[in-house]
Amino acid sequence: MERDPERVSGAWIFRGTRVPVRALFENLEDGATVADFLEWFPGVQRAQVEAVLKHAERSLLVAA
Repeated sequence: MERDPERVSGAWIFRGTRVPVRALFENLEDGATVADFLEWFPGVQRAQVEAVLKHAERSLLVAA
């Protein structure tokens, strides 16, 4: 992930793309699978998605 105030309004994006990380969560919430997301956003790598999901999981465990 990376964040640049001059790209995509400063949103967190998948490194090397203009795809906001929030797009992953929005699509998953709407019922898409990770495979669907990767098909729809071909610049994003599976390892990037897995890293984001693991980070989110760790964040939830710390908050609990």
